[in-house]
Amino acid sequence: MSTTKVSDPAAQVPARPARTAVTHPGLPEPHLEPFADKVRAVLAALGEDPGREGLLKTPDRVESSLRFLTQGYHMTVADVIGDAVFEESHQSMIMVRDIELYSLCEHHLLPFFGRAHVAYIPNGKILGLSKVARIVDVFARRLQVQERLTDEIADAIMDVLVPTGVGVVIEAAHFCMMMRGVEKQNSRTVTSALRGIFRDDSRTRTEFLRLAAHGGKLLE
Repeated sequence: MSTTKVSDPAAQVPARPARTAVTHPGLPEPHLEPFADKVRAVLAALGEDPGREGLLKTPDRVESSLRFLTQGYHMTVADVIGDAVFEESHQSMIMVRDIELYSLCEHHLLPFFGRAHVAYIPNGKILGLSKVARIVDVFARRLQVQERLTDEIADAIMDVLVPTGVGVVIEAAHFCMMMRGVEKQNSRTVTSALRGIFRDDSRTRTEFLRLAAHGGKLLE
C-alpha cells in the first residue's frame, strides 16, 4: 500500500538569509559596462532627438548620476565602520535620530526619500555615532524597497555589535506614488524593524517608538 507524502508548506518558503549575508554578502563586483548609449536609445524611443543641444550630454550625465545614486553596491558595512567599534559598559538605549536618506525604488527607478531613526542597546560594544548614518547610506544607495532597507539596517547593526537589541524606523515619501499612479502628494510610508529586546520587551519597544515619534511628523 503506497502512502502519499504531504509536503510541509513551511519548507517551500525561502529561508531568511543569515545576518552575515547582509554585512558580508560575498557577491561579485557590479558589472561596470558603460551604458550611456543605452540611455541615448531610451531617449530616442521616447520620441526625443538625442542629438539636439540640450540632450547631447544627457546620457553621460544620467550614467554618472546613477553610478552615484547606487554607490552602495561598492560599499560594505565593514568598510564604512572601520575600527569605530569601541568597548563600553553603557547599557542604556542609544538613538541616532533624523538620518536623512535618499534611495531609488527598484520597481520604477524613481526616488524615495525620508529619515531614519536607529537605536540599539549595547552589550559591551558601541559604534561611533557617524557610523550609524553611514550604515544607512550603504543600503540606501542601492535599488531598494523601503521594507528591505529597514531590515538590512537593523540586521547589519545586530551583526556588527551583537547588542541586546536594535530598533529602526523609517518614514519616507515615494515619487512612484507622488508623480505617477495614484498621485498622492502627502502620502508617507512608515516601516519598522525590531530585533532582540526591542521586539520582545514591551517597555523597551514603547520607549523606542516614543523617542522615534518625538517631534511629530518626520517630514514637514
